[in-house]
Amino acid sequence: MELRSRGHNVIASARKPEAVARLIQEGFTAVQLDLADSESIQKAVRQAIELTDGKIDALFNNGAFGQPGAVEDISREVLRYQFETNLFGTHELTNLIIPLMRKQGHGRIIYNSSILGLVAMTYRGAYNASKFALEGLADTLRLELHGTNIHISIIEPGPILTNFRQNAFALYQKNINSTHSFHKEAYKMMEARLQKEGAAAAFTLPAKAVAEKVVHALETRHARIRYYVTVPTYLLAFFKCILPVSWLDVLLRKV
Repeated sequence: MELRSRGHNVIASARKPEAVARLIQEGFTAVQLDLADSESIQKAVRQAIELTDGKIDALFNNGAFGQPGAVEDISREVLRYQFETNLFGTHELTNLIIPLMRKQGHGRIIYNSSILGLVAMTYRGAYNASKFALEGLADTLRLELHGTNIHISIIEPGPILTNFRQNAFALYQKNINSTHSFHKEAYKMMEARLQKEGAAAAFTLPAKAVAEKVVHALETRHARIRYYVTVPTYLLAFFKCILPVSWLDVLLRKV
């Protein structure tokens, strides 16, 4: 919405057809895109190329979900699915767009990462791993695209008011056997947090806070490499730089 109001030609995407229909009803140009499905990714890119006459100035990689659970309770299959969406699908989509940007001589690629791409927190191992991997991939791509006029930015939100927790709770119920887990007592507190209405953490901001960083990364002449969004992100990034790892671990266990 923010980008469209500023005159950008926005092609939105959603995984579910009903969500695509809702976006279209709201006046967006929208395509169906499931990052866990290569055929869906390729079809969405073909549609975007047709809609823009082959000129795509920017890509905002914002598709992701969080699978809660202790690392020892996450199966290989569940971890793989976390990576299919948060990393592999994003990687495939980006690689399909880069040749267009090379041909036109410019482009902006923005990755929406997470505070959990900077530091790890308990019971978020699958999501932590996917975002750490995403940041490594994005940082490498930035080095490899030097001199191409294709610029890479990474946005680091902290707590943002979205449906992220509700979706995470559904995945927790589906994929984690809490009854027979060593962590079942800790899970009770996690369940309460995931089901809490409204903000579940201090300094939570609306989605507009992320949109403002996206606008800057798209419109400024010299986009930043990383954009921190919330107070927790600034604080934890600072503490990661100055604290010994063992001290940082103590802090993160308490968060």
